[in-house]
Amino acid sequence: MAEDKGNRARNPGGEGDEEDLGAGPEGGKIRRGPESSKSLKYSQEITSPDDEPEREGRSLATTHHEAIRQWAEERDGVPATVEGTEHGDHLGVLRIDFGGKDDKLRHVSWEEWFDTFDSRKLNFIYQEQRSDGTQSNFFRLENPNREDA
Repeated sequence: MAEDKGNRARNPGGEGDEEDLGAGPEGGKIRRGPESSKSLKYSQEITSPDDEPEREGRSLATTHHEAIRQWAEERDGVPATVEGTEHGDHLGVLRIDFGGKDDKLRHVSWEEWFDTFDSRKLNFIYQEQRSDGTQSNFFRLENPNREDA
C-alpha cells in the first residue's frame, strides 16, 4: 500500500524550516550526452532558484536541487517513487506527487529522491507557467545518456 498521501515532507505550516538543498553535484547545470532530447536543447538552463523564465510557457531545465524542490513545493508536490519499480533497495521510477489519486506512488524524502536523481544523472525539464500564464505542473526527467530514461 502506498504511503499516506497526507504526510508531507515539509512542516505543515510550510514555513521553509528545511535547509537549502543547494545546487547538487553539477552546480545546477544540465547534463548533456548523446541521447539529449530536442526538449533539452531548446530549454532555458536554470542554475539557481533565483533564475526567471525568459517568457511564459518557456521550457526550463536544471539539476539544481533547491530549484526543483521549491518548484515542486510551490505546487504542493511531494517526492515519490512508483511502487513495484524498485531495484533491490534502490528507488524505482521517480515522480512528484501533486496529490492525485495514484495509489501506486510512495512518498520518499528529498534526500532519497535526489540521491537517485543524481546517481542516474538525470535532468529535470519543466515549466513554471503555461503560455497563457497559468501555473504549470509539467515536468519530465531525462537521462541524456540513455534513450529509455
